[in-house]
Order: sequence, then structure tokens, then C-alpha cells
Amino acid sequence: MIIETLVVGPFQVNTYIVYPGPGAEAVVIDPGADAEEIIALLAKRRLIVTHIINTHGHADHIAANGDLKGAFPSARICIHGRDANMLTDANANLSRAFGYDQTSPPADVTLHGNTELVAAGITFAVEHVPGHSPGSICLVPSFKPDCVFSGDTLFAGSIGRTDFPGGNHGLLLAGIADKILTLQDDTLVYPGHGIWTKVGIERESNPYVGSA
Repeated sequence: MIIETLVVGPFQVNTYIVYPGPGAEAVVIDPGADAEEIIALLAKRRLIVTHIINTHGHADHIAANGDLKGAFPSARICIHGRDANMLTDANANLSRAFGYDQTSPPADVTLHGNTELVAAGITFAVEHVPGHSPGSICLVPSFKPDCVFSGDTLFAGSIGRTDFPGGNHGLLLAGIADKILTLQDDTLVYPGHGIWTKVGIERESNPYVGSA
């Protein structure tokens, strides 16, 4: 399986394109900005997007949803049900608080924790890890090597902010401990911002999860 990363927008969001090979179906995770760049890479690889998955509903992770949906009308926008309102509400997704209005088409699929989503032939375990936002999720795909797309829950050496509306520090730490730190040490962590890391590294050295 191929995972390509584009770092997009002023908030430097990691947009992930996951696919088995050129000319195949693909999943786009967190298309946060720079839609033209994302679409150009998809065209270069001759990919057909079947699912657009948002790990949560903050504006910096959804801003290219609309353009991507326009380019691939049959693609299904997926987000946890507790963050679904953020797609269409500039107040809820915090864009208005930052001085602009950003919205997305509504969800085609509302996700829930402890379930599976099959997208582009890939099975993703959907883990609900609230705390950064009420509907934050992590995605654990079935392919090898083991990895987790952690969104803004866990970063290399840090964790997601919990001071936004709907944030909860205790819930975030509990979710990280239960849903991420229980994975194998060599599981790759692909976060919403910054460099990739491994579960074992974060378990041993991340100062924010020592009490998790």
C-alpha cells in the first residue's frame, strides 16, 4: 500500500493519499487546503477518490473537501457523527474565529467508534478518540506495515490541543492510552501535523502521555 503526504495550508496540515498503486481507487484523509495541489497529484497518479475522510471537523482539516468532491462527485465525505455539524458551520469549525468562513459539503457517511470502514478496498478500524474535538477519530488500516492515522490526537512528542470548544484533556489522554498506546511498538503514527513517529517512541518519551 502507498501512503503519500502533502503538507497543505497555513496550518501545515498533513493530507494523506492512500492507495494500492497507480490507476487505482484512493482514499484522501484530511484534505485541509491547497485543493489544486491535491487534485494534481491524484491526476498524476491516475487515482479515483472513493472516500474523503476527515479525522475531525476543524477548518484546517476540511477546507479542500468541497473542491475534491467537485473533482470526484461520487467520493463520499466521512466524519464522526459528533463533528458532522462542523462541516457546514463556520462557527463550529472555528474558521470564523480566525477571521474567515470555511465550510464543506455535508457528510455522506457519519462514522462511529469501534466500527470498520471499507474504502477503496482498504479496511479501516475507526477509533473514536474525543478530546481535541468531540468527534475526533483515529484510523487503523488493515494493511502492513502497521500504522495509525492519528489526526490531531497524538503528535511526535506532543498531543492535540484541548482548549478549543468541545475539548477535554482527560478524555484525550484516556483515548490515547486506550486506542493508540495499546498498539504494537513499531506501529507508525501518521499525525495531522508534523513528522511521523512510532507508538513505542511516544509511549516511552512523549511527556504528555506519561500519565495516560
